Amino acid sequence: MKQVSAFEAKTHLSGLLDQVARGATIEITRRGRPVARLGPIPRKAGEELGSLVDWAQRIRAQSKPGGSSLKALVEEGRR
Repeated sequence: MKQVSAFEAKTHLSGLLDQVARGATIEITRRGRPVARLGPIPRKAGEELGSLVDWAQRIRAQSKPGGSSLKALVEEGRR
C-alpha cells in the first residue's frame, strides 16, 4: 500500500484518483501517522443499483397496458 503525506495528496489528488480507479489503495499520513485511506468503492454498490433497475422494469412490464389510476391502485392496496 502506497503512503503519501496530506500535502502530497492535496497537490496530486487527480493522479492519486487515477491510481485508485485502477484498484490501488493509498494511505494518507499527517506528520508520518496514517489518518485516512483512499480506495476504490466496492463493486457491490453498483450491482445493487442494477438489480433495483431490473426490479422496476419487471414491475413496469407487469402493469396493465392502459395503466391504472392512482386512486384505483390505492384502493387495491387496501384490500
